[in-house]
Amino acid sequence: MHNCVRIADDLFYLGGNDRRIALFESAYPVPRGVSYNSYLLTDEKTVLFDTVDLSVSDLFFENLAYALGGRALDYIVVHHMEPDHSAAFARVLEKYPSATVVTNQKVAQMLKNYFGFAGEVRLVKEGDTLSVGKRTLSFVFAPMVHWPEVMFTYIPEDGTLFSADAFGTFGALPGSVFADEVDFERDYLDDARRYYFNIVGKYGVQVQNVLKKAAGLEIKLVCPLHGPVWRKNFGWYLQKYLTWSAYEPEEKCAAVFYASVYGHTQNAAEIVASTIAQAGAKAKCYDVSVTHVSELIAEAFRCSHVVFASTTYNNGVFVNMENFLNDLKAHNFQNRKYALVENGSWAPQAGSLMDGFLSAGKNMEKIGEKVTVLSAVSEGSAQSLRALGKLIAEDMQK
Repeated sequence: MHNCVRIADDLFYLGGNDRRIALFESAYPVPRGVSYNSYLLTDEKTVLFDTVDLSVSDLFFENLAYALGGRALDYIVVHHMEPDHSAAFARVLEKYPSATVVTNQKVAQMLKNYFGFAGEVRLVKEGDTLSVGKRTLSFVFAPMVHWPEVMFTYIPEDGTLFSADAFGTFGALPGSVFADEVDFERDYLDDARRYYFNIVGKYGVQVQNVLKKAAGLEIKLVCPLHGPVWRKNFGWYLQKYLTWSAYEPEEKCAAVFYASVYGHTQNAAEIVASTIAQAGAKAKCYDVSVTHVSELIAEAFRCSHVVFASTTYNNGVFVNMENFLNDLKAHNFQNRKYALVENGSWAPQAGSLMDGFLSAGKNMEKIGEKVTVLSAVSEGSAQSLRALGKLIAEDMQK
């Protein structure tokens, strides 16, 4: 049975939730599920904005038929070709063969690659417009946010922006479609941050370029392809994107990441974190071997200060810490202050190797000297760890 929601005059939400999915894109845990959003505009012409993942396609087609109310489907606008948003495309054309596909040249090529689609396409370029009655669709290109073909659609008459994956988040919708009907900061912000930095975050420069375009638009309603629709207080969320895409810390706090085999490196990391907290600053510890890397990445970008503590393993950095550092590098980790703790029973060198990873990043500043633990924390190394914690706290409190 249909379950679409009217979200504005002549505009319907057609999406659905998947709460059974374990890994989004086979990579990111989504314990609260994910929503797949699609929208239908019913002006003088009817316009479908994107489709959905196959997991919610049956509901999507019931919603689409209900919202059309017996009318023909005139246009299908394709903003982004990832299958979680385009998988139902071929079936839409089977059911509504007279609909005109509206998109750009890169999408058209991907439609051919994915579906063998070689039908007629109305190609648009940056700034092109399409009248659909009382409203005009204006097309804004957003390459590499986060695929090269991505574009947005803006309706100036209503101030509505269809933003593809931008401003999306993990997490199924609870019943409410709008961000102002949930406690977004409490229930969605962590997922939104993790979504941004793991999926879009590498492309901060491109996101900044698109945000500059958006700054010239009067935006009243934002319709992303995942997560809630924004109709109030969007400026708050936009500011998060401005901070995230500039690779600036979101909060003055320390994330202490450790890789420990028998607990001694964990002990060292927790001494540093406790000292920071006792000095009146914020700190939180993460075991890189049991915390999913997508959460680690989000936390590293959230915090102003990061501490990396690793045992030396096979003459190198412990494998889970090394994987984490490689992921940070792949996501353009930068503009942070960092400190290092190493452990080793006979040849400790994890600290120097981690320093090689981190010092190569843009605007990375090391605080203090690395602290070396020999097997287990001793009275002497404990003093050095506490001194490092105090130094980090003092720097945070400047």
